[in-house]
Amino acid sequence: MNSAARAVKYQAMDRLHLWLLTQPQLPVLIGEVNLVHSIRSVSLRYVESWLQRGFPLSEDLPLVDEEFLPAEKEVAAGAVDDARPDRWGERVIRVIDKPPRLSLLEYLYFAGDDRFGALGISTSATEYRPRRLGPLPTLEDTDEIHELVRKVRGNEPVPEEQKRLITPGVTLGGARPKALVDIAGEQWVIKFAAGDATDTPLVEHATMQLAQRAGIRVAETRPIRLTRGHAVAIKRFDRNRGLRVHSLSAYVALRAAGERFGYPELAQLLRRRGVTEGDVYALHMRELFRRMVFNILIDNTDDHEKNHALLVTNAQQYELSPAYDVLPSGVALGFQQMRVGEDQADSTLSNALSMSSMFGLTRKEALEEASGVARVVDQWKEHFKEHGVTRGDIDLHAEQIDRPFLKDQRDEYLG
Repeated sequence: MNSAARAVKYQAMDRLHLWLLTQPQLPVLIGEVNLVHSIRSVSLRYVESWLQRGFPLSEDLPLVDEEFLPAEKEVAAGAVDDARPDRWGERVIRVIDKPPRLSLLEYLYFAGDDRFGALGISTSATEYRPRRLGPLPTLEDTDEIHELVRKVRGNEPVPEEQKRLITPGVTLGGARPKALVDIAGEQWVIKFAAGDATDTPLVEHATMQLAQRAGIRVAETRPIRLTRGHAVAIKRFDRNRGLRVHSLSAYVALRAAGERFGYPELAQLLRRRGVTEGDVYALHMRELFRRMVFNILIDNTDDHEKNHALLVTNAQQYELSPAYDVLPSGVALGFQQMRVGEDQADSTLSNALSMSSMFGLTRKEALEEASGVARVVDQWKEHFKEHGVTRGDIDLHAEQIDRPFLKDQRDEYLG
C-alpha cells in the first residue's frame, strides 16, 4: 500500500468500532466506541457476541450490556485509553494528517494499525478497516525520519511520499519524537532527542543496560548513529513473534482496580492478578521493587504510571512487562511520580523499604535487593563511558545522580 493510504477520506463521526487483533487473520469485534460530547471523552459498549465469548478488557469494563463512561474528562473508557496516541503522536496527527475534527475519537482512529497492545479501531463493524500507512521504514531510513521529525516539530509541510515514515500511535506516554521501524522483520520503536542538553538517546540505552545489570528485565535497545548524535531503537514488548499482545499501562490497570498510582499498589495487583505458574507474580513483585530502587538512585523521576505496563495472558493473568523509558531525568526533584512508601513519593530508600512487605519481601530481603542495586548504580559513570556517553554528558548527569541527596543514600546501602 502506498503513502496515499494515509490520506484516506475520513468523515468525522461519533461512533467507531473496537476490534481485538491477537489473531491477525481473525480480528474479533469487541464493541462500539462513542464520542461523549459532554465530557469530550469516549465510551465503550460491548457487542452481544463479545459478551458471550469475550473477556473484560480491564477490571472496570466487566462483561455487562451497558455503556461504559469514563469517570474523567478527555479520556477513553478503561483499556481503550491505552489505544490512543501519546503526546508526540497527537502532534503528528495535527501536523501531518490534519483531520477534519480533533476529538479523542479522531486521535484514536488516526493512531493507526500499529498502536500499543492488541486493540484496533475501525470505521466498520462488519470488517476490520483501520487507518493503515503502508510498509514500515527500515534503519536505512533513520536520517530521513529524523529530518521529518524536525519538520513536524517546526510545523513545516511534509512531502506526501514521506508521510508513511512516521507513525503516531506506537508507544505509551511521552512527548519525545519517535517512529516505528522494521528491523529484520520485527517492529522497533526509534526515539530521537528533542533539543536536549545531552545525547539523551545514547544515555537511555546506557541506562537500560545498567538496569539489566541490576537484575531488571528491560526492553532490548540499540543505539543508532545519526549524522549528528544518536537515536535509540527499542524492541516492542507488546509483540511476540509478530503477534499482538493485549497489554495495559499501569495507569489503566490501577485506575480500573480503584487503586492509587503507586509501586506498592502495582505489586499488590500483580499478587492478585499475576501469572501463578512458577510463582511468576512473586518474581515480578521482587523485580518491581528493584526497579523502584533503581529509578530512585539513577534519578529517574519520570517513572509515572504510563511508564510501566502489564502484559495480559490468554488466561487473563498479568505479567510485568520489561522496563522501558528508564533514564536519568536530570531535574533533581527528590520525589518520584508514583507512590514509593509511607512517605508517599519521596525519593529515599528508607521510604522504599517502609512498605517492602507489599512486594512480598522481608526486611532482610529488601535490604539485600537495595544493596545489590546500589552496587550496580555506584558504577554508573564507568558503565556510561563504556557505552560511548561523552565526558560532558556524564558530568552533567553527575550533578544530579551524585549529588549528596542520592550519593549518601547509595553509599549507605553499598554494604
